[in-house]
This record gives sequence, C-alpha cells and structure tokens, in this order.
Amino acid sequence: MSGLPRREKRPVLWFFVAGVQLPRAEPRPTPATPGPSRLPVTLRRALGPPLGLLLRVARALGRHLRRVFSSLSMGGMAVGLVFFCLSMTPSLLPRAWYLQGVASGICTVTGYAVGVIVGWALRKFGFRPLAKPRQRWVAKRSLIVSAWVLIPLFGVLGAVWQYQVREVTRTDRDDANFYALVLMIAFALSRAILTGARSLRWVTRRIGRFGARWVPSPVAKLLAAALVAFLLVTTLSNALLPLVSKVAGASFSLTDSGTAPGARPPQTMERSGSAASLVRWTDLGREGRTFVSSGPTVAQLSAYRQAPAVQPIRVYAGTDSAPTLRDEANLVVAELNRTGAFDRAVLVVVTTTGRGWVNEDAAAAIEYMWGGNTAIAAMQYSFLPSTVAFLTDRDTPTAAGKVLFDAVHAAWAKRPVGRRPKLVVTGESLGAYGSQGAFGSLADVQTRADGAVWAGTPNFTSLWRSLTNDRVDGSPEQRPSIDGCAAVCFVTATDDLPPSARPSVIYLQHVNDPIVWWSPSLLFDRPAWLGEPALPGRTVAMTWIPLVTFWQVTMDIIFSTDMPAGSGHTYTLDYANAFAAVTDPPGWTPADTAQLRAVLATVPNGE
Repeated sequence: MSGLPRREKRPVLWFFVAGVQLPRAEPRPTPATPGPSRLPVTLRRALGPPLGLLLRVARALGRHLRRVFSSLSMGGMAVGLVFFCLSMTPSLLPRAWYLQGVASGICTVTGYAVGVIVGWALRKFGFRPLAKPRQRWVAKRSLIVSAWVLIPLFGVLGAVWQYQVREVTRTDRDDANFYALVLMIAFALSRAILTGARSLRWVTRRIGRFGARWVPSPVAKLLAAALVAFLLVTTLSNALLPLVSKVAGASFSLTDSGTAPGARPPQTMERSGSAASLVRWTDLGREGRTFVSSGPTVAQLSAYRQAPAVQPIRVYAGTDSAPTLRDEANLVVAELNRTGAFDRAVLVVVTTTGRGWVNEDAAAAIEYMWGGNTAIAAMQYSFLPSTVAFLTDRDTPTAAGKVLFDAVHAAWAKRPVGRRPKLVVTGESLGAYGSQGAFGSLADVQTRADGAVWAGTPNFTSLWRSLTNDRVDGSPEQRPSIDGCAAVCFVTATDDLPPSARPSVIYLQHVNDPIVWWSPSLLFDRPAWLGEPALPGRTVAMTWIPLVTFWQVTMDIIFSTDMPAGSGHTYTLDYANAFAAVTDPPGWTPADTAQLRAVLATVPNGE
C-alpha cells in the first residue's frame, strides 16, 4: 500500500516502466501559406543588407543615447530643454539652419550648466525633490513628454519667426529650414562641449585628490579649480589665439597677394600703383589694387554731372609698401603731394577694414557728387578679415587711423586757410572704430576735420558709446538724438536725415546690424535698445533672454554683410545722403541725391 502513493505521484514514469505509451496530442494544423512570390523575395534580397545595417545602427544609437541621457542631470536636462526652445526665438537677422543648430547647441549646454548648478545649490541646502524612485520616474516621464511636445512646437514657431525676420529685412523668404538637422547639430555640439567640460572636471578632481594629501580637502579642491582655470585661460590666450592668428595670417596673406578679377594697374598718374606712383602695384595688396583700379571714369562723371569732370585721385599704401604704420602714412602723404590732392575740393581720409577694404559705394558717392574734384587717401594695416583682426588685435586699427589722419592733417594744416580742401574722415565697421580712434571727443572732430561719416560702428567704440550715452532723455538708443542733427546725426534709415540738416558727424547704423549692437554685456544685462519699441527693420518678436540673446546676435554677425542694402551690415546707398549733408556741394538738391542713389545701386561692391 505504501507503493501506491508513489506510483500515483509518478504516473508517467510508471507507464514508461510498464511499456505503455501515452496518447500523443494531435498536431495543430498550420495555417496555409501563400505560394512564393518573386517580388517580395527580390525586395528582401535587395533591401535586406542595407535595412539590416540601418536597424543595427539605429539600435546602437538608441543604446548610446540611453547611456548618455542616463548619465545626465535631470535638472540640467530640463533647463537645457528650455534654453533649446528659447534659442529658436528671433533675433536681428535671419539665421541659416546650420547656424541655428550651432546657436541651439551652445544655448542647450548653457542651460544644462545652469540646471546642474541650481540643483547642486539646492542639494547643499538639503532640498532633494527627486530623492524617491517614484519622483524620479515621474520627472523622467514628464521630461520625455515635454521634449516630444516642445521641440516640434518650437521648431514650427522658429520657422514662423524666421519668416517674420526675413520679411522685415527684405531677404529671401523661401530659405529652407531643416529643423531635424538643427536638432542633430545642437545635440552633437552640446555633447562635445559637455564632454570637454567633464574632462576638465575630471582633471580638477584628480588634482584636488592629489593636493588633499597635504592640505584640507576643501582648500585642495579650490586650488585645483583655480589652477585648471588659470591653465585654460593661459592656453587660450597665449597659445590657441596666437596659433589661430598665425594660421589665419598665413592663409589670408596668400589671398592678399592675389588680384581680384578685372583689376589692372592704373594708367593715370592720379592713382597709386601707376607708372608715376611712389607705390608699386605689387605692394598694394589685393584690396588696394582693387581700390585704385576701380571707380567712375571721367566720361561717366561728366555724363552724370552734365559738365566737365576731372580724374578723381585715389592714393593707397599696402602693408608691403613700408615697414611701419608711420612710414605707410608718410608714403600716403607723399602720394597726395605728388598727385596734387591738396588742391582738390574735398580730401577724404579712409580708415580701412581689417583686410584693407574701402567701400566702393562710399568712394564713388563722393566722386560723383563733386565731379571727380576729390582725393581719397587710405592705407592697409592688416590682411585679416575684420572679425579675426578684432579677436586678435584691437590696438592696430586705432593706431592706423590715428597715424594716417595725423599725417594727412599735418600736411593739410600747412596750406593757406583759403586753399585747403574740405577734410573729411570716414570708415566702416572696424574702419569706423579705427577712424574714431584718431579723436578724443566730438569737439576734437569738429576742430580738426570738416566732417565725418562713420558706418556700422562697433559697439565697443569709445566715441560712439560716449555720444550714445549723452543722448537726449527719452531718445531711443537705436536712434539717439543729440542736438536735432545740428552737429551729430544718427541715421538708421534714409528718412532719419532731414534734407536741410548739415551735421558735421553722421553715424550710419541699421537697427538690425549685429556689429553695432553686439556686446559681451548681452549675456547678463538687458540693453536699452531691446527695451525700446522696435524701429522699422527689427521684428517686434525679438526680446532679450539671458545667456541666449548673446549667442543669437553672435550668429547674426556671420552673414550680416550678405543682407540687402539698408539691412544688416550692408551700407551702400545712404552714403549719398550722408556725404551730401556733410560736404554740402554747391547747388546740390534732394533730387540729385535720389539720382545718385540710383547710380550707386549699380556699383559692384562687397568685402
């Protein structure tokens, strides 16, 4: 009896021992499959390997992204998401999609850093809102849902805002917006910056642990952070920037040694680089050769004025023309004496941009206006683009502007008062900054020169800044009013300069020119011009956002010279109005200005 329970517990074994087979279950009928088809097989064979590779890449990318996001701070990602969305807001000029990606990447990693710092501070005070797993789970899911909603939403809003900016700046409204690529660029750039920052943190921690052997740990950490910061700044300022300057110099020196298409040695003695000139054609540099070989002919001037004209004088010295800036300036004065420039009606002293460029619209405007009875003097102090020259050397432009004007003014002042030409100074962009370096104040300009026209003056220019700060109460920073255009006039659009005004100084500055409005203070301080009602040319949707607007305006600088006339950093037609007001040609009328603007619209130009 004792064996029966064992047999009942193991019936299967008992049947096998007894040699009895258990009944097998009937197999389930398999569903009928259709006959083979050549098309699916062909497609599978053709698409199988690439599709499989794509799936493997997608799975690997998904695993990588999960590892990346799992290592990030929840608060940092939340603030980074907010900053990414804010980076899509409009600024001064339209942004290409790849520049939008760069701006969004920088803003995202900036927001991440802010979130990490705030979270660290909260934890130091004992506030831990995500201490429990359930809280972290809810926060993570909320962040994912927010990202899925906000990123597409602000992608659409960004496209709408860019359309509005293109509308007010009169640029192409059909520019493509690849916002999927914007997201990819932003992620890749922010990931790269974050990796670099974490590498610096790792180095700092290692140094701190090493120093903790001899000093208290808090002191060691502080000293390690200071040491790493010092080494980073020193490397950037003493190694990286000089290296960039050297590489850029080597690259752009080759460009400077070339000659623009159509530029030929001048055949008239009134030009530098001619057979009669003291300056060799080969020493003028690319922009100098373009300048002396361009300009309206005597026939064109006579036809425009419907009166006999004379050959305009253009003198120029390149960096290869003399060993120092002072020697260059003396050579320019010698060229002015050789060509009889001090016997002309108007003498214009131009401070060039970084590459030695002279705006052809500015030069042609004064020559058409005075029937060629003019002389223009300029010299090159660098062959680097203005942006690179600004980053590597701010002293040379002002030094060049001062030494050139002082040399010309000294020679001009020796002439009898009644036989002196009108002495006018001008410059654009970095040239405006350098030209204003020759003067200490507005009174100095009025005492030593008969007029000044400066276009696209950079925000860091001392004279411009002091005059802007001294504007009449209630006057907008975008278009300051000093004395009702009696002595100084800030012109943002053609209508800002009254036809009867005869100021001695005119500033041409567009409300959407990022060169004029860019400043490091945009990082943390709201500028006055963004607190004012937007003037025509700037979208009303633009607003100041801490740590975001700075990078947006920085991106605007890159293509600011590619804008149409009257927008961005493109100054062309308004030179007609400005020089007419400053030099006051005899018998000149507003109709003459309108006619000259039409002529300037056909002048080829560009830096």
